[in-house]
Amino acid sequence: MLSFDDDFTPPDQQKTDALAAKPVQPAAKPAEPAQPVQQSQQVQTQPVQHAPAHVMTQAQTLAQPQAAPQATVAAKPSTQPQQVNSISFAPEEAHGSGVTGVETIDFNAKRLRVDDKRIINCRADLNQLVPFKYEWAWKKYMDSCANHWMPQEISMARDIALWKDPNGLTDDERLIVKRNLGFFSTADSLVANNLVLAIYRHITNPECRQYLLRQSFEEAVHTHAYQYVIESLGLDEGEIFNMYREVPVIHDKDAFELQFTQELADPNFHTGTPETDQRFLRNLIGYYAIMEGLFFYVGFVQMLSFGRQNKMTGASEQFQYILRDESMHLNFGVDLINQIRLENPHLWTPEFEKEIVDLFDQGLELEYRYAVDTMPRGVLGLNAGMFSEYLRFIANRRMKQIGLPGKYESAKNPFPWMSEMLDLKKEKNFFETRVIDYQTGGALSWE
Repeated sequence: MLSFDDDFTPPDQQKTDALAAKPVQPAAKPAEPAQPVQQSQQVQTQPVQHAPAHVMTQAQTLAQPQAAPQATVAAKPSTQPQQVNSISFAPEEAHGSGVTGVETIDFNAKRLRVDDKRIINCRADLNQLVPFKYEWAWKKYMDSCANHWMPQEISMARDIALWKDPNGLTDDERLIVKRNLGFFSTADSLVANNLVLAIYRHITNPECRQYLLRQSFEEAVHTHAYQYVIESLGLDEGEIFNMYREVPVIHDKDAFELQFTQELADPNFHTGTPETDQRFLRNLIGYYAIMEGLFFYVGFVQMLSFGRQNKMTGASEQFQYILRDESMHLNFGVDLINQIRLENPHLWTPEFEKEIVDLFDQGLELEYRYAVDTMPRGVLGLNAGMFSEYLRFIANRRMKQIGLPGKYESAKNPFPWMSEMLDLKKEKNFFETRVIDYQTGGALSWE
């Protein structure tokens, strides 16, 4: 069972706290990178302005990122018709941005070696899954497949009856349900967009790409789950799905995250320099550690609290499965960030570390404002003050998991029962809720 008090195991058996204990000194300036084949434009780094929490208070139209065009590689002149540029083997001295997987195939290329593989800026063939270099990424993919579920497997009958009963829920309880459906229904779409339009094309390892594809599917399942709940309760779909354009606290969180996607989805953005590699790391931290690791947790606590009081049991069950998925996404993201850091220690400069800490501070403020808005008065045994403590506790853990020193060491977890919610292997009353435990689920190990 995954516990919030247990550390995740970083890749290659490297402990995150060891990274934090031993600061990485910036490496010497690398030699001039070799130009990638048919690189159409020079990388231009443009700092992205952070989205301050205190400025974004009006609902605005969120721009949608544009998909990056696929890179093309011209064939090398040769007397053999099928002889083209090799993507199956890269000289050790090769630098710059990596391949995308759509380069022309070299008919006579050498076989792939495991040592050719890297997470970013790799010139090795991306279309060959094996040999595995990052076994942790493949294991997480397999665990996620064993974790499969679909929203319709959970009955919403009791929720419908409770929602339709004028005395079933208080106005404050109904506000919590609607606000969280409003936030999550578009938040997971933003996460999926970031995976598909921004992150995927810059990851140059097939094992990690395999997991990203599975994660993208799970984000689609989550959006399906919210739609299923909204439709079951007979809510105004336009009102719920458009909240990120109408409710300031929801808009501000989404606008904060969208800045990361917009930067990497720019077709002129390429990794391969210390500056652009840091921007890529910033995106991973912004989405995995802050969006999925912090922005989701007020809503998770609130929606799971309904189930603990035998209210809205179907919706609570949906969120419990989503929490389990998101915990695995976070686990993968932490390992991905730490692996990139191990392979590129020069990126983790004091200036970059300060920038990331500032992002966490902004995220804390935005999520606490969301807690106050969704819960202006105490309800379900919860109040906004408890979330102030909880969010500092969660942020402190996220920072330490990616090698940053803890900033809120005195913060305590006021909701220890949340770790229990990650263990779905418990008996259910068939007439209260219908849950299918897949046979493969028993093989999962929650570390």
